[in-house]
Amino acid sequence: MPDKNNQKNSDGSTDGIFRRIVKANPDLLVRALSAIILAPAALAITWAGGFWFAGLALVGALIVYWEWYKIILQNAQKPIVLLGYAFLLFIAFAYYLAEPLWIAAAMLGGAVLLYGAVGFDRTARWVSEGYVYAALTFVCLLALREGDDGLFFIIYLFLVVWGTDVAAYFSGRTFGGPKLWPAVSPNKTWSGAIGGVLFSSLVGMAFVAVAGGTQLLWAFGLAVVLSAVSQLGDLFESSLKRRFNVKDSSHLIPGHGGLLDRVDGLVAAAVFSYVVGVLLGGQLFDPNAGLMLFAS
Repeated sequence: MPDKNNQKNSDGSTDGIFRRIVKANPDLLVRALSAIILAPAALAITWAGGFWFAGLALVGALIVYWEWYKIILQNAQKPIVLLGYAFLLFIAFAYYLAEPLWIAAAMLGGAVLLYGAVGFDRTARWVSEGYVYAALTFVCLLALREGDDGLFFIIYLFLVVWGTDVAAYFSGRTFGGPKLWPAVSPNKTWSGAIGGVLFSSLVGMAFVAVAGGTQLLWAFGLAVVLSAVSQLGDLFESSLKRRFNVKDSSHLIPGHGGLLDRVDGLVAAAVFSYVVGVLLGGQLFDPNAGLMLFAS
């Protein structure tokens, strides 16, 4: 006959908590395997930089745009939205030539053209906004990687965003409590959000210290903000899917849904970092100079 005391202790142990999490989330193993395979590949390409990272950012932007307009249009057939691909490729070409005016013109012109071509209605607005979202994904990520100390900053950004996701997931499942925004994402809790911010901020500061940076308080404070921004980006994408009654942006990544489901927080944090970097004195193609995370 099982010992009730031992059973109780087992249920309250780390193994017991982990078993409950796995039972409540049967796709956890698939999610973990996908992350184990994809994360090292993404980091290797990020480390290589140059053409490789630019190619990764461009492919990612094209997929994000595809998933976005699939969410908006669902089963509707509007071939005109394919113009967005051409504009995204042109932006990549303009970035290669270091022509910021061309990039800005393509962003604005592409958004206006898509808005008009799809029909000047609410659906058209969403499609054009998705194009701008994808374009910003490419430009901001590439500028952050290719700027001063770009490798270190982009890894810092990855660690903060990924740390937020992991810590928020396990903190929320472990501690539970009040929901963060149940109308948009019923599974997210305040305990998860706070746990994600605290953990990722410490991880970001530790990385900057290990990388030789001295701006540790700034690294911690920036990570706090980036973690919060990444969670807002996640909530925004959740609200988009809920508005159009879609569970996942696609089925591209087993256990995770689509690429947009995985990079929504990263895109928000990258765009925020880019804007702050430029406002603090960085250049359009080197926002990191304004962030000064690794300044001595």
